[in-house]
Amino acid sequence: MFLRLLFVLLIALNIAVGAWLLLGQDDAHGRSATDPSVPELHLLSERPPSTTSVAPVASSVAPSPTPAPSLSASSAASAQSYTCMTLGPFATPQDLRDARSAVNAQVARTRARQEQTTQSTGWWVHLPVSASREQALAEARRLSAKHISDYFVVGSGDQQNTVSLGLFKDPANARKRRDDVVAAGFPAQLSERSEQVPEYWLDLVVTDSAHFDWRHRIRDPAVGSHSTGCF
Repeated sequence: MFLRLLFVLLIALNIAVGAWLLLGQDDAHGRSATDPSVPELHLLSERPPSTTSVAPVASSVAPSPTPAPSLSASSAASAQSYTCMTLGPFATPQDLRDARSAVNAQVARTRARQEQTTQSTGWWVHLPVSASREQALAEARRLSAKHISDYFVVGSGDQQNTVSLGLFKDPANARKRRDDVVAAGFPAQLSERSEQVPEYWLDLVVTDSAHFDWRHRIRDPAVGSHSTGCF
């Protein structure tokens, strides 16, 4: 009985193995393991070699840019002929406008500007400031006793209680007046007076400095020129 059962099991096992060999080997019968609509996967090593050749590395390098043509000799000479200069000072804005109109046709650019400068207004001869108005008046009476005239006592401002002996345009006349008062026995002093005044200047960019004669167009002896930075 046992041998018969073992024989039946062997037959069943052989049938199962044969069915697996027959039905389980898809590749052996040319059938794909994937669905018909799904593309079949391939290993990189299984792909056929590409027929497209790789372009040489040298061909992928962009050509170097063509250098810009250099300036011609005439262009370089023209660029080097630019000169920047300043004319002035002009006394009034109208003088500045007249000068600008006179040279405008010969320059590339102009620029007007105003600056503040300190200008001397004369030389002042005076006695040292007194501690009070009474002392200043007493000094004035002493001057009169020495036959020194042309004086007055300053009654207000930053020079209050000072005895003024005159304001002079010529420094030589101012020094003579001081020396005469000192010789009479008074400690006269000499001070320069000044004030802030505007000055007007004209900056120019000249294209042809070799033939630019601004003196021919601006006949003001008080006006001068000097070089300046370009703008």
